[in-house]
Amino acid sequence: MGQDYQALASAIISGVGGKENINSVIHCITRLRFYLKDEKKANKAALEALDGVAGAVYNSQLGQYQVVIGQAVEDVYDEVIKQLGPAYAGGTTDEEIVDEPKQENPTTLWGWVVYAFQLLIGTITGSMIPVIGLLAASGILKGFLTLFTQNLHWIDPESSTFIIINAMGDSAFYFLPILVGFCAAKQLKSDPMVVATIAGVLVHPSIAAIWQEPTKGMPTLFSVPLNANFFGLPIHIPQYSYSIFPIIFAAWMARPVGNWLKKHTPLALRSIFVPLFTVFIVTTTVLIVMGPAVSLLSAGLAAGINWLVTLNEAIAGMIIGGLYQCLVIFGLHWMVIPIISNDIASTGHSVLNGLISFTMVAQGAGALAVWAKTKNEKLKGLSLAGALSAFAGVTEQAMYGINLKYGRVFWMANIGGAGGGLLAGLMKIDMFGFTGSLIGFPSFFSPKNGFNIWAFVIASAVTVIVSFICVYFWGFSDKDIAKAKTAEQKNVFKDAVE
Repeated sequence: MGQDYQALASAIISGVGGKENINSVIHCITRLRFYLKDEKKANKAALEALDGVAGAVYNSQLGQYQVVIGQAVEDVYDEVIKQLGPAYAGGTTDEEIVDEPKQENPTTLWGWVVYAFQLLIGTITGSMIPVIGLLAASGILKGFLTLFTQNLHWIDPESSTFIIINAMGDSAFYFLPILVGFCAAKQLKSDPMVVATIAGVLVHPSIAAIWQEPTKGMPTLFSVPLNANFFGLPIHIPQYSYSIFPIIFAAWMARPVGNWLKKHTPLALRSIFVPLFTVFIVTTTVLIVMGPAVSLLSAGLAAGINWLVTLNEAIAGMIIGGLYQCLVIFGLHWMVIPIISNDIASTGHSVLNGLISFTMVAQGAGALAVWAKTKNEKLKGLSLAGALSAFAGVTEQAMYGINLKYGRVFWMANIGGAGGGLLAGLMKIDMFGFTGSLIGFPSFFSPKNGFNIWAFVIASAVTVIVSFICVYFWGFSDKDIAKAKTAEQKNVFKDAVE
């Protein structure tokens, strides 16, 4: 029988200023994300003192007050909605309530550039968070399929069993534009069903067939073959499966197009002709403008990242292993996820993702060392839960609940991440899926390199041992509990914009 979260939900509602201070609430993998009328009414100290809460932070970039719960976030969210009422779930229809980031208009060119970058990060974050769990699950399934097919030869790759399981693992990636498009539309306040339909066009079998057809001597634009024509205009249609940026662009464009059409379409015809023309206009723009641009950008990004990482994989592993989790603090890690997704889509593997995996292991090992050393029962529970979450690929609970609060824990754990990344780079590690940390081991089974999985095991063991020892002996003592730091997500661009 599940735990009763009624009291915790009630205390959290009170801690964010009460029901009257809440516009709406959503949740991600580990956090409740409140849109508040006044974030200053939230009591951070009271929230962080609650059993079951690992941290609280106001993200001005997204306009959200975030309460870190951990793996029980769905249960707590359900209880919060039960107490608030269904009208508070996932947003509101009241147009006077603004739940977008509250941001002063920039006054300089650099400020506008930074502001645009902030909006891009916020959009990617809101679009990707709901599908990350699906991508992780799909990556694990694909990894096991590789193990059972290529390594153990338990499943015949020509069998219908393989085809069915492979489709289960591929579905979230293949139809990623539809999933991301729906979420991006909600984030950008365009019509989710219209944007999902546009994404369906991009991954439609007939469109995919154009990409797969030989160019047959067709002209090129900057070495990109123009493999189709639209009313006689030569265009390039790339593979849109696995892609993210084209459909985010479509979700952004669908809002002004749809709003303009609503104003200029008779009410009796609006329900049919607004989605009709929105789909036609936005899809046409994406295919004509974004096709060549995405092909050039994707090919360039994949080649550039692989060149930089593999130029000296050991040094890259040490730098990434030691510093990548700093990006998480500033919210910049969401810019890396589309690059990894594009990398996997373009090449079938990602060295970068393989190296990042050890940063998650390191933070989990740091929290585990705190659990082993502390005599504080509440901290034991939080640190063990954080360690298990990080080993399962979600580091937020460990970082915000434990490691950043006791600052040396974070940096000592990063030493282990740097050591594991260095060793992984020396062994030329690679990754063939999306899921990282210890739970992501199936993603390291290679159809061509049997040693790759052992490289993962060795580098992971070194990461755990080094991080654990560094934190246990030099990173934490129970004396640190009394002087715990506030672990907030930073806004690295705030000053530049203001």
